[in-house]
Amino acid sequence: MKSAVETLNPTRVRLTVEVPFEELKPSLDAAYKKINQQVTVPGFRKGKIPARVIDQRFGRGAVLEEAINDALPKFYTEAVNEGELNVLGQPDVDITEFNDGDELKFTAEVDIRPAIEIPDYSGIEVVVDAIEVTDEDIDKSIEQLRDRFASTTTVERAAADGDVVIVDLEASVDGEVLEDGVAKGVSYTIGSGQLLDGIDEAVIGLEAGGSATFTSELKGGSAAGSSAEVKVEVSDVQARELPELNDDFAQLASEFDTLEELRADSRTRLERMKQYDQATAAQEKVLDALIELAEVPIPEKLLKDEIETRTHNLEHHQFPQMGLTWETYLEREGKTREEYDAELEAQAVKGIKTQFLLDELVNKEKLSVNQEELTEHLMRRAATSGMSPDQFAQAVVEGGQVPMLVGEVARGKALAVVVESVKVTDTNGETVDLEDDEEDGEAVESADETPAAEVVEQS
Repeated sequence: MKSAVETLNPTRVRLTVEVPFEELKPSLDAAYKKINQQVTVPGFRKGKIPARVIDQRFGRGAVLEEAINDALPKFYTEAVNEGELNVLGQPDVDITEFNDGDELKFTAEVDIRPAIEIPDYSGIEVVVDAIEVTDEDIDKSIEQLRDRFASTTTVERAAADGDVVIVDLEASVDGEVLEDGVAKGVSYTIGSGQLLDGIDEAVIGLEAGGSATFTSELKGGSAAGSSAEVKVEVSDVQARELPELNDDFAQLASEFDTLEELRADSRTRLERMKQYDQATAAQEKVLDALIELAEVPIPEKLLKDEIETRTHNLEHHQFPQMGLTWETYLEREGKTREEYDAELEAQAVKGIKTQFLLDELVNKEKLSVNQEELTEHLMRRAATSGMSPDQFAQAVVEGGQVPMLVGEVARGKALAVVVESVKVTDTNGETVDLEDDEEDGEAVESADETPAAEVVEQS
């Protein structure tokens, strides 16, 4: 077999492959064997039909076609390996010449990973918000905790904002009550925004036994996105009572004995959260600066496929779950479809550049991922997915996604190498030490969505 590589552009090549006929013999033998198992000819046992009889009965062309279909992937792979190419996606194959007994000639056009030169990033400087925890921040945190320990008491009065009401709901569309539009004994805190739009205005002022009807767009269920008439009946009105802010509350809501100790712990936790946010912001800004410095050609087909994949996931997975259509989604986002498409393309471009650059850094720095790092990353991913670590690990293994997770960790380590070499200061002019945060390998996950891992893993 002979092969040659023609560079069409920095991200696409054309392979020209010539295969002597004798190298097709294993595939021809396999084709005769396969056809032998599929057909029946009177006078011959199944699987024992001579090749000449198969040629006469079914045509030599059918055998050659089966043989070529079997052989092409093997010879294509050999040509890719011979050319030392990092291919992306499936090739466009064209058989240019083939006659029975003569050599097979074909071409294959395919996207490749572009050669990337990592720029000198040592001069990158970024500025992030300084970490500041105010008394107001602590007060808000304590109030949120206090809210979780609120008690309720039934009251004989009209419902008001902040009260808890027990309600029965019945939704109708075009005068027909929906089968999945009836709910009884629902507990709802007025003003929380956790039920249907319009329910707050409907129940405020109602006493137990009162009812009202309001119009609302359904967010889920069989009639998601439809405008429905909703009847609400209030069976109980309860006033929420917050516990007093004192040492007793600190002992009730935490492991601390005094309110002062609880407030000190809240300050520490808020500082840690802001440190994490600061590290994430720094990593993203460094990544943006690195991308700005580098020349990263984008394969057109890869970009097109990525945009189509993201759009498909939005239309067929996220929209149904959220009860949205393109019209309602764009209205909610305050965008036109053209603006959305432009933003999506920009995100996809950034994602592809991110993977290309960081993967090149992984190779340049000879970074590897050990089992402990992979396990820690898996635990984090499991927590964000809502699955147990065992369930998530099983899903990853069954889906063949282990290389994807390894790639995420490795790219996180590559970005950490860059961050360690640049200058990060806060808005107060203080140098920011991100060493502990960089070791997490979390930064890549927080960047704009990376392209589909399976596309990259084909390289």
